Amino acid sequence: MIRIAAAGDIHFDRNSQGKFKPHLENLNQKADLLLLAGDLTQTGHAEEANILAKELHNSPVPVFAVLGNHDFHTDQVPEVCKILESANVNVLENKTCVVEVQKSAVGIVGLKGFGGGFMGACGSDFGEKEMKAFIHHTKILAHGLHDSLLAMKTDYKIVLMHYSPIPGTLTGEKKEIYPFLGSYLFAEAIDAAGADIVFHGHAHRGIEKGVTPGGIPVRNVAQPVIRHIFNIYTLNKEGIVSHSSHSPQNSGPNVALNF
Repeated sequence: MIRIAAAGDIHFDRNSQGKFKPHLENLNQKADLLLLAGDLTQTGHAEEANILAKELHNSPVPVFAVLGNHDFHTDQVPEVCKILESANVNVLENKTCVVEVQKSAVGIVGLKGFGGGFMGACGSDFGEKEMKAFIHHTKILAHGLHDSLLAMKTDYKIVLMHYSPIPGTLTGEKKEIYPFLGSYLFAEAIDAAGADIVFHGHAHRGIEKGVTPGGIPVRNVAQPVIRHIFNIYTLNKEGIVSHSSHSPQNSGPNVALNF
């Protein structure tokens, strides 16, 4: 059994000191891993990353993170990654990692993901070069996700991303912006290669629970959705996923909930 603390869209800015660290105390008694599903910062500035790194530096459990669209805004991605990695945060930007948990090998595939839309209302790599580049970028990421999952020989396979692979967890968002919230190509890759669970963020007005067409559980862990600092999920070898909430946002430090 693996216990996973997960959250996304924590949006750390220059005034976020103390908004996460207090909730990490004794986390190892509740969870084995902490997963952060992108939008770690508000504008992707190194100063914001420094504040978050100080919060996460002494985490009692391994921390794995992917970047979100906000983290790319000021074009400081290499510096942001370096700062977080110096605090022992495993930044999985199109990377994989294997960690041992309770004598089981847990593989985590991490990527930001991208948009494109979902079946019946999606873009295609046809027409203008800008549109071709948009969808081509998503296809490259989806192919990489598929290959990484397929190559992974672990007891558990977890996908950690920012954009959504399914429309189900976007319920509540305006359908007009679905193409900018995720792509069905990622769900196709996940179903074809296999995984035990997918975590994502990005959709602040979405819902928590969904499933890929192939039946793989998907959880939208954006803080505005889960309404807690993080949720704790339990995953066993039968593939059953349960969750318990931790630290309501209205008790203790507040958390920025900007899209």
